[in-house]
Amino acid sequence: MVSTDQIKFAQQFIEAIPHAKALGMTVTNLQDGVAELEMPYDDRFIGDPDTGVISGGAISALMDTCCGAAVVSHPDMNGATATIDLRIDYMRAAKPGDRIIARAEVYHMTRTVAFVRATSHDNDPDNPVATATGAFTAEKTS
Repeated sequence: MVSTDQIKFAQQFIEAIPHAKALGMTVTNLQDGVAELEMPYDDRFIGDPDTGVISGGAISALMDTCCGAAVVSHPDMNGATATIDLRIDYMRAAKPGDRIIARAEVYHMTRTVAFVRATSHDNDPDNPVATATGAFTAEKTS
């Protein structure tokens, strides 16, 4: 179970990242090694003015931040994290006007590295906008 301190740390982690704050990211769910964040649709994030499709960069930032939140919420984690490697595969354009929801889960943790998988979607979890896998720095408590 995620402790109150871990939840507080994860919230502070998100709020302390300038781009996360600028993109309006919010933590919607936090469990042991699992995080869900969402980002509202905003005209400032449009990558293609002709279609209104949100920029892939904004989605990348959301997924990276969500993965980091999953890492800091892991019960064996002690402290902050940083991205070592992140691969994002874009499946399709997000629907203009829809919020983007990301979910990340730590699936393996070594003494110094956390391995994470993530997906993002626009209100249809069965039809992802993008998927990601990554490695993040970790300092285990035990």
